[in-house]
Amino acid sequence: MTWLTYECRLLLRSRLSMVALLLLLVLTSVAVWSGLHEIERQQQTIARLAPLHEQDVAVVAAQYAEGGDAGSPAYYTFYNTWDAPSDAAFLALGLRDAAPYVLRVRALGLQAQLYEGEVFNPELALAGKFDFAFVLIYLAPLFVIALLHDLVSGERQSGRLRLLLSVPDGGRMWRRRVVLRYVLLSACLLIPMLVGAAVAGTAVLTVGIALVVAASYLAFWVGLALLVANRGWRSVANATALMGAWVILTLVLPALANVALVRAIPVTQGVDLMLSQRQAVHGAWEVPREETMQRFLANHPEWKDTAPLPAGFHWKWYFAFHQLGDESVAEQARAYRAGLLARQEWSDRLGGVLPGVGVQAALHRAAHTDLLAQLAYQDRIADFHRQIREFYYPYMFNDRPFSTADFPHRPTFESPKHEVQWSGTNVLVLLLMCWLFAGWGWWRIGRLRSD
Repeated sequence: MTWLTYECRLLLRSRLSMVALLLLLVLTSVAVWSGLHEIERQQQTIARLAPLHEQDVAVVAAQYAEGGDAGSPAYYTFYNTWDAPSDAAFLALGLRDAAPYVLRVRALGLQAQLYEGEVFNPELALAGKFDFAFVLIYLAPLFVIALLHDLVSGERQSGRLRLLLSVPDGGRMWRRRVVLRYVLLSACLLIPMLVGAAVAGTAVLTVGIALVVAASYLAFWVGLALLVANRGWRSVANATALMGAWVILTLVLPALANVALVRAIPVTQGVDLMLSQRQAVHGAWEVPREETMQRFLANHPEWKDTAPLPAGFHWKWYFAFHQLGDESVAEQARAYRAGLLARQEWSDRLGGVLPGVGVQAALHRAAHTDLLAQLAYQDRIADFHRQIREFYYPYMFNDRPFSTADFPHRPTFESPKHEVQWSGTNVLVLLLMCWLFAGWGWWRIGRLRSD
């Protein structure tokens, strides 16, 4: 391994290279630690809220211990739901940074509760979290540029290039240098990630997906740097060209694509659904009670044979128009979700052309922190909300008394275990493109002696 010793010594003499490698190692380690810390904080929050929730339920149960109308317990009892982080969530926090991962719901209209968590200052969420995905996508290419922009031009400017080109089989020498730098960059990225995966207990298959995606993305930038290095430019020109490519591929084109998607697929905000549902609920107080119950029973005929409304207020009328409020925005909710999924589908397609977008989508999918994971959590909440309503409705519509003894029979929420997810064909296209660029650059640097 004489060549390896020589190349390592040569690399050690370059202060820029050593500082770049050390800085990348530190940044990746901090990013992994930050991701693990955030996930631990979320887990502690979920664990801390569970006993507090039970205390609230116990207070409500004690207040209505004598038994009576089920409407009051249904109105005042909150039910805890949560989206536990996956064992790979520390890699890419994704929507867990902005979307709620804990939500308390009642038997009232769901849409007003489901999107209430969207009311936040967007400027606070703009910067996002400093995690492994951020370092890989935005910072790692800069270190590739720092180590490879003068691979050839540095030798030319020092006057050694002609001598090196005269060495027999000189292409192997350039490839050795490239391999050494690629391996060191990969180690600075992947070793902290593997340590974090061991701490988090990440599934082996998920770790494998993250390794393949990260190695492929790094190979793309190495290949691009080699293609620029073969142009015969000076080191400053190489660095400028590569920095321009970094700005275009990681910042400009994704931003333009996002603007294009927003304009091509307009989607209303979830808070608009919340407002529409609340308007329907508030307007129901002005609608005759019999008309409200007729509309409700038409959609829920299982309760049509129950006793009619008595004079005065009755809880089943109140919960009926809350349910009708949800149903009044059902089409709007479906359009909202369809728009989000359409945008996600086009984003995945763009990931096959824009490496940064594709890598981000792949890591978020593997970590269960993307849009699909958030919608799946909302689906679980909706199903649980249906169970809550179906639990209280027999008491309210049949005028059955509800007491403390009935509280233990209430439904409980369960967060399923996350399974390993793969983004599919789009990621395969991304990986193929990355390695094609890497292979192209590898071939070009091997032919440097004859060019």
